[in-house]
Amino acid sequence: MSEHDDETVKERVQQYWDSRAESYDGDSHHALQDEAQRDAWLSVLREWTGGGGGESPQRILDVGCGTGVISLLLADIGHDVTGVDLSEEMLERARAKAGDRDLSVEFRNGDAESIPDPDDTYDLMTARHLVWTLPNPSAALREWQRVVRPGGRVVLIEGHWDFDEAFDGYQEIHDELPLYDGRPPEELVDVLEEHGLERVEHEPLMDAVLWGDEPDYEQYVVAGDVPK
Repeated sequence: MSEHDDETVKERVQQYWDSRAESYDGDSHHALQDEAQRDAWLSVLREWTGGGGGESPQRILDVGCGTGVISLLLADIGHDVTGVDLSEEMLERARAKAGDRDLSVEFRNGDAESIPDPDDTYDLMTARHLVWTLPNPSAALREWQRVVRPGGRVVLIEGHWDFDEAFDGYQEIHDELPLYDGRPPEELVDVLEEHGLERVEHEPLMDAVLWGDEPDYEQYVVAGDVPK
């Protein structure tokens, strides 16, 4: 039996990321520190979400958007982006960055496992390093497929680590998170397929330029199509 209910877990997760908001963008594994890193991420996102080269912009939901790093890159490419996060402290920084760059991105407070949008609102959904923080990832995967149109895509940037100690702030709740520590890409492919996504594929993201230095655990992108 779980020691904490889902809402308590989510409150702890929110508190943790609120506390990280001020320092988050100073870490090259989270935010962009130079143009080479920015260009590398733009290349990855163009490959997996489209954009540029005369392609039509897509409606994209970026879940667990944090300070808006991926959301703003997607907007730079030309997509119509909505970012959602539990942490209002993170969102304040995302909105400020969008304003500084004159980018039109909607950032709103929300739960990755319960999206208020109608069915088929988006062409594509993205998330980076999110699934490990979710008490009910199955509910999230159902929601993401509901709000993405048939034939649209779910694109996840994820990793797999196996640290000896739980992250600060997660010591009391990490046992309540089914995908805590991430998963190897092959295992996450299986999870996505079990939840109905089709044509699931993955690719490593181990280029040091993406992370500012050599990544110390497995990083990758995995994507699947919502059934038509």
